[in-house]
Amino acid sequence: MHCESLQTDCYSQMLPHSRTRFSNIFAQRSHFLSSHLLQFKLYFSTSSSFKGSRCIKDEDCDDFLPWLRRKSGVEISSVLSNGKSDFGRSLYASKPVATGDCILRVPYNVQLASDNLHPQIDSLLIEDVGHVSRLAIVILLEQKKGQDSAWGPYVTRLPQPWEMHNTIFWTRDELEMIRQSPVYFETINFQAQIEKEFLSISSVLNHFPASLEDITLQDFMHAYALVGSRAWGSNNGVSLIPFADFLNHDGEAEASVLSNDDKQISEVISDRDYASGEQVFITYGKFSNATLLLDFGFTLPSNKHDQVQMQLSIPLHDPLHMMKSELLKRHYLPAGKDANQLSSTWDTFTIKEVKSARGKGRGIPQSLRAFARVLCCTSRQELHELALEAAQHDGRLARRPFEDTNQEMQAHKNLLSWVTELIGEYESSVKSLEYQSSHSASESFALRRQMARDLLTGELRVLKSAAAWLDAYCTRLLAETTVDDEALMSL
Repeated sequence: MHCESLQTDCYSQMLPHSRTRFSNIFAQRSHFLSSHLLQFKLYFSTSSSFKGSRCIKDEDCDDFLPWLRRKSGVEISSVLSNGKSDFGRSLYASKPVATGDCILRVPYNVQLASDNLHPQIDSLLIEDVGHVSRLAIVILLEQKKGQDSAWGPYVTRLPQPWEMHNTIFWTRDELEMIRQSPVYFETINFQAQIEKEFLSISSVLNHFPASLEDITLQDFMHAYALVGSRAWGSNNGVSLIPFADFLNHDGEAEASVLSNDDKQISEVISDRDYASGEQVFITYGKFSNATLLLDFGFTLPSNKHDQVQMQLSIPLHDPLHMMKSELLKRHYLPAGKDANQLSSTWDTFTIKEVKSARGKGRGIPQSLRAFARVLCCTSRQELHELALEAAQHDGRLARRPFEDTNQEMQAHKNLLSWVTELIGEYESSVKSLEYQSSHSASESFALRRQMARDLLTGELRVLKSAAAWLDAYCTRLLAETTVDDEALMSL
């Protein structure tokens, strides 16, 4: 299905939908480290290494697209069909697709959003109940209706709890595999916050005994996770987009879901050519494995968007502890959030993979290096000088190297030591996964163990790249001091 006047019709007034980190609404990254998580299709994740993958026809969904076409009153797609692949439910090209083709259009009138909630229920909910919970209630209502639901062909094809691998569904023993990662604590916090959300709506649900009274926390958590892993952000909050949410994720893809509020439709424009029978992909966003695992229940074997959050503290025995803390807080400048909806605080820093040990260290935040410089100060005078320098420039503290090369080297050696310690902890965690017996392990446990390995090895890779750069930087500084010393001796 080609879009008429592609440049003006498809892209004009089209805004990209974004898959939002719903767990980020609650999760506070307060532990020592972190990284991050889209929609998981039954058993396996998707990545760019699966380009050209083939699908087989999903006979269980033969009636789905015709049903959606009748419900919407328009053609949804003439080039895509429901299929099954190694990743579970998928969409594949039923005929050749060219770059720039509009491969599907889903009108707003067949998308499920929080405004689909019955007004009587909606009016009883407190204002603090968000779009995700409201849409989760919509899903629960439609599931309870069974065959009487007007959305039956869609809600019955949503993943069952045992098919979902978001960490909120992991057992305590399974979560122990990722204790080294902040995803462990985020999961526990997220579970607690979903339970809190459930308690805030349970009294309302009890007003409707015929349809909602017997809803359990487990039911709500499942519905909440369905929304969190499949819905797309929109001007109306969040929306479930039938058929479009069968598309799997490719980390290298550029295609995404676009929305046109004027025309009341969501569209996907192909970013590459597909042969007939090939699985079609889109991107859900530039998410790390921690985000993918927590929110969507899958990981990528090698995720270029992996990152680690590192939290540091000023030793309590430091005689300048209070002055350093006040200085860092006073000069803290909030950074913009990244693709994972993360933003650093004055003592928490997001490290990304450093591509080259010989480069400028892009990937290691300047604020982290500044923190290390502040910690390295041993006198009030040094701290006053840093504050004065910040005031005279752009307000950012300790962003310039120390004039004293030895002091600059010491600050970065300290930082290297902290990162190296974390590397050792991560290596021990990864190694422990190898010793866990695979005999008699369930298929689900084996899969989650592989996801844990993907998560930990990705974060370990980021830390090692940072350590390599810090080591190279200290080596360069040492060479400079050696040259200076030799020059002085020659005088």
